[in-house]
Amino acid sequence: MRATLPSMASLVRQALREDVGSGDVTTRCVVPSGRLGLGTIRAKEPLLLAGLPLAREVFRQVDPTLRFEPLRAEGSRVGRGTPVARIRGRAASILTGERTALNFLQHLSGIATYTAKCVAEARGRCSVRDTRKTHPGLREIEKYAVRLAGGRNHRFGLNDGILIKHNHWRIAGGVKACVERARRSKHRKPSFPVQVEVSTLPDLQEALEAGADSVLLDNLSPQQVRRALKLIRGRIPVELSGGITQGGLGRFAAVRPDCISLGALTHSSRWVDLSLRLEGAGK
Repeated sequence: MRATLPSMASLVRQALREDVGSGDVTTRCVVPSGRLGLGTIRAKEPLLLAGLPLAREVFRQVDPTLRFEPLRAEGSRVGRGTPVARIRGRAASILTGERTALNFLQHLSGIATYTAKCVAEARGRCSVRDTRKTHPGLREIEKYAVRLAGGRNHRFGLNDGILIKHNHWRIAGGVKACVERARRSKHRKPSFPVQVEVSTLPDLQEALEAGADSVLLDNLSPQQVRRALKLIRGRIPVELSGGITQGGLGRFAAVRPDCISLGALTHSSRWVDLSLRLEGAGK
């Protein structure tokens, strides 16, 4: 996981603070403090498993005496009914951490499962990338789930790449002026290629004449993309984006761009279904 242990621990701490607050009142009222339990997390549908390190950290923070045992490897494909992890120890502690751990697992496994389907749909004709359309505070782990499933990450934030979008060049003099300014700028690291977003062939021509290192073709049809690729003639990398989902990805991959980016990987992937069943394991 790209997230460092301190950052992962901080994220889990925040999630537990949100869910548990000053204490799990229901569990305190009804479950004897000394009761031991065995919790088994199972997949309730086929999925690509992601988030086990976070689930482990949840139970560790709730109660360091709990024993978390992964039964399947992170990133593995599992079928419906497959046990993926077990937790042993104080039943009350398992109950307190249950929802937070499942939330991480269901969300990240959902992203990984959907990303894997998109990668399969591309069939090696292009790479599949994510975007910055992530849930605030969860970008690191959401992009981790994309990588785990065979997708690639676009920039992590505004500080680690140049992408001149429509609103940039509309307000700052047009495509050509912005590309030329970015290439000369003292704020640009030499390792940062200048990528520009365009939606018309005239704008694309401006980007090429100005020396753009890469273009993002936004909201073009496959037919329009073909015309754009003829204009580019393989000189620079081409990324496609704009409302593309798994269902339509194959038509765009057939045109053979370098990559396709989908905001849907992180903002619209459905949570998959996992559950935790708790059984007694003595007093």
